[in-house]
Amino acid sequence: MAKSLFFVFQKGAYMSKLESEFQAKLIKELKSIFEGCIVTKMDSGHIQGIPDLLILYKDKWATLECKKNSRAKKQPNQQYYVDKMNEMSFSRFISPENKEDCINELKRFFL
Repeated sequence: MAKSLFFVFQKGAYMSKLESEFQAKLIKELKSIFEGCIVTKMDSGHIQGIPDLLILYKDKWATLECKKNSRAKKQPNQQYYVDKMNEMSFSRFISPENKEDCINELKRFFL
């Protein structure tokens, strides 16, 4: 059976159902791993290309740009902001294919 794709409107940008489901599960997982952290969605309608998620944990912060898969197209300015925020703190593109590696890197960064 073919998966149906549809788009939902989220904060000024279209997100596929697959990406939004991945993001929702990721947020729950991050909150479970990093007890007491704050995970909030960023507003790409305010700053085009800003990563999807901001994670605040103890005295550190990180951002993650969620992609439905590793081949998903990057929107304008996304690479710029992921690189810039990685220089400032920690930032990655995250997809189901690299989720485990990204979370392990995040653990080393936060802990």
